[in-house]
Amino acid sequence: MVKIAWHPLYAHPLPEGHRFPMVKYELIPEQLLHEGVITAANLFSPEALDEEIVLLTHQQAYWQQLKELSLPVREQRRIGFPLTGQLVERELRIAKGTVQGALFAQQVGIAFNVAGGTHHAGSNWGEGFCLLNDQAIAANYLLKTGLAKRILIIDLDVHQGNGTAEIFYDKPEVFTFSMHGDKNFPFRKETSDLDIALEDGTANEVFLEKLKAILPVLLAHQPDFVFYLSGVDVLETDKLGKLALTKAGCRERDRIVLQFCKDNRLPVQVSMGGGYSPAIKDIVDAHCSTFKIGLDIFE
Repeated sequence: MVKIAWHPLYAHPLPEGHRFPMVKYELIPEQLLHEGVITAANLFSPEALDEEIVLLTHQQAYWQQLKELSLPVREQRRIGFPLTGQLVERELRIAKGTVQGALFAQQVGIAFNVAGGTHHAGSNWGEGFCLLNDQAIAANYLLKTGLAKRILIIDLDVHQGNGTAEIFYDKPEVFTFSMHGDKNFPFRKETSDLDIALEDGTANEVFLEKLKAILPVLLAHQPDFVFYLSGVDVLETDKLGKLALTKAGCRERDRIVLQFCKDNRLPVQVSMGGGYSPAIKDIVDAHCSTFKIGLDIFE
């Protein structure tokens, strides 16, 4: 059975004045349950991640500041909101959900996290609403435990996965691929193993052609596991994205990636990433499509 990480704390509201569309984390599982796409048995509720696993990816000094809520104000501004204990616990549960999801994916082919995709968190910094890098943590866990030897991270959020790129810059076991808006956040990019920067206004045809052309090339890395960041901030309706994919284009993007994983017998863990369309329905519909396509391909 395909497993999906979700916890009520995912939708915990940010401090006043720092709210963004976190309600999607409640609505996505509700919509999937309402439509009969999943049952309650598909959902699992992650506990907080153990510190020793955090430290496989993040530096001790940075983690200590998060744990003790002593991160300098300047660094909290970089993250985008004031640090609280509940926010740290939220990130620990998201990361544990991705770690557990990776283990589930090795059993049945695919697993999802309703949240996650916190790819702006580097080894010693948080940024862009990201404190801990869930997919980087899970990748390092698989490598440390010998459950994977070569990992591919496919990041198709509209923003470059700068934290992920920094974490794995000199780690040949992990190949990082990011296709993102060139003139979008973060304005200081890191260097992934492969970066494809897109012009503002890039629409379905160009995006999908580039994606289809590059995926077969990535097999040269000989991965035995894939992490996929499926942000829906690529949509033309997104207020932060600057790209122009339609919902149909976004669905085809997910189909291409997940069929690629299935065809090449690569287990894949999927984290949702960003989505900032003004209408919450557009965000939820696009994210729910990712789940539906994955379930259709792998079940």
